[in-house]
Amino acid sequence: MVFAALQTELDERATAGLLRTRRTLESPQSPRIIVDGKPYLAFCSNDYLGLANEDGIAGALQKGAEQWGVGAGAAHLVSGHFAAHEQLEWELAKFVHKPAALLFSTGYMANLGVVQALVGRGDTVFADKLNHASLNDAMLLSRADVQRYRHNDMAQLESQMQCATSGRKLIITDAVFSMDGDIAALPELLALCESYDAWLLVDDAHGFGVLGEQGSGSLAHSDLDSPRIIYMATLGKAAGVFGAFVAAEQVVIDTLVNHARSYVYTTATPPALSVALSESLRLIKAGDDRRAHLQALIAQLRSGLSDLPWSLMPSATAIQPLLIGDNKQALALSEGLRARGIWVAAIRPPTVPEGTARLRITLSAAHTAADVSALIGALHELAR
Repeated sequence: MVFAALQTELDERATAGLLRTRRTLESPQSPRIIVDGKPYLAFCSNDYLGLANEDGIAGALQKGAEQWGVGAGAAHLVSGHFAAHEQLEWELAKFVHKPAALLFSTGYMANLGVVQALVGRGDTVFADKLNHASLNDAMLLSRADVQRYRHNDMAQLESQMQCATSGRKLIITDAVFSMDGDIAALPELLALCESYDAWLLVDDAHGFGVLGEQGSGSLAHSDLDSPRIIYMATLGKAAGVFGAFVAAEQVVIDTLVNHARSYVYTTATPPALSVALSESLRLIKAGDDRRAHLQALIAQLRSGLSDLPWSLMPSATAIQPLLIGDNKQALALSEGLRARGIWVAAIRPPTVPEGTARLRITLSAAHTAADVSALIGALHELAR
């Protein structure tokens, strides 16, 4: 029976400490959550600014639903593109200093759409080996030639680019790497694009709202501005709501409207979400105090965990991975924290390379110094 084969595969994953399961939240997203009836202090959300349960955004969503209803009803190119979508696209483009922007349902769909629309057979995609799965899937589906370079290894990337003598060239990279927390060498990547006439697609899912002036993202953080850059950011992490957008030159956005299949052939997001996101964007711009508090928590955590038998990976962002190595030990530590009322996810292969299982600790501006102290104390207990 085919079902028996599926079960065998699942059993093998469980034996290897790789089986994935879901837990059910019974409370809004915040540092303090209820999971399966039990309260936890959580350090595993990407809600970096604490906006996912913010009253003003919830109120804006309600007003948006009153004005625009619940569903968009159709794709953007049919009858699903509302004035609220148009307004938000304009606001996002202005915020990240790009000529135009385009909304997508998710970051995954945005990456699929951009790469597939811009390159194909005869072209070349250059990709950091630690890129997010959505970028990996996008480059494979594009049917372009794929060249993967070692993480942030500019010498290897340049060698690969020198060998690509025909067709379009596209470098794709996370800005903040989601499982490591470090930042891509964006200035060096852009310099290579200038030298070899390439585009640079920057996935700023974990930098938008957190890095740069007013939280405008990793490009501002690195002081970069170039028409070669195609910028993607998600709206369900620091922005606290849902969706994604791509910002680029107008000709690129027009190309996506015509050729990005994940945009053309899907129903538009509810327009009420765009109303909520406009309020979220206002709070992000005014969020310097939130970002300063977040940076203080990052420094507190790194100082407090510096003497553990497991090492924090080098990261200056809200993603603070504690490298464990062994899958089962990472799971055991996660369970040990859970028994103490603290929720931290264990991340294992294939999400991360073999032998690099880790606790992915994520901090939010909604955490307090006392919250971080509790996590530090619990990890020291488990280390003993």
